[in-house]
Amino acid sequence: MTNLHLFVVCVAIWGSTWLAITYQLGTVAPEMSVAYRFLLASLLLFAWCLVRGLPLRFSAREHAWLALFGVGSFGVSYVFVYYAEQHVVSGLVAVGYSASPLLGMLGMRLFFGTPMTGRVALASLLGIGGIVVVFYPELARLQGSAETATGAVFTMLSVLVASLGSMSAYRNQRAGVPLWQAMAWGMLYGALSALALGFATGKALSFDTTPAYVLSLAYLALLGSIAAFASYLTLLKRIGAARAGYIGVMVPVVALFVSAAFEGFRFHPLTWAGIAVSVAGNVLMLRTGRA
Repeated sequence: MTNLHLFVVCVAIWGSTWLAITYQLGTVAPEMSVAYRFLLASLLLFAWCLVRGLPLRFSAREHAWLALFGVGSFGVSYVFVYYAEQHVVSGLVAVGYSASPLLGMLGMRLFFGTPMTGRVALASLLGIGGIVVVFYPELARLQGSAETATGAVFTMLSVLVASLGSMSAYRNQRAGVPLWQAMAWGMLYGALSALALGFATGKALSFDTTPAYVLSLAYLALLGSIAAFASYLTLLKRIGAARAGYIGVMVPVVALFVSAAFEGFRFHPLTWAGIAVSVAGNVLMLRTGRA
């Protein structure tokens, strides 16, 4: 697939997975739903690796990095996403997630010595400021209720953890860990971390057999996890973190329109202003990274 095809796959799938997650909320605890999603995805990936004869043995050091990759990219970070969507509509969570490329670039500077200028710092402030503006109408509408504030906090926690996962993915690629094996082990570790979190917080191991739950689980495992992440990680390797981060600019815009169509989300003038500011910050950041 060309880079453009991979880009479109990521934006189209991830722009809709935020809505698919809402069908996972209900009788099954969020931690268990995340565990089922990535356990199913990892089993399929392990089967794919075995069929193709891909080696699955790694050193203890590499497994430690794969575990960090899994917890950050597939486990705890997604549990926080599911928590957030219990409080706010999926489109707003996606907008909050648009801060991921910004934080990822800051992390690259901190851990890998990637150059960062005043322009990059300004881009970060624009991105975060735009997210605050997008959430503001919802906060004001609730008139003191903590519902949206709680959703915003869980979104930001998810973004922080996911940024650690992205940096681990970058490190694993530099170390030569193959894509499919890294995803198989990473998703297994992510599923186990979500399961452990669920048991630690006293959640029951249950399952919902309704068509909405089963079909959304299959969609999230096959497309939202395997297809989208494989496309993104391939782009990350081909064109680098900065240019691949353009996905983070487009996904929340698609997600907000999906949310408006299916969840009744209404655009406020500040919503448009916040999107514009956040996108401007992302574009400024990513253009700087590419240069």
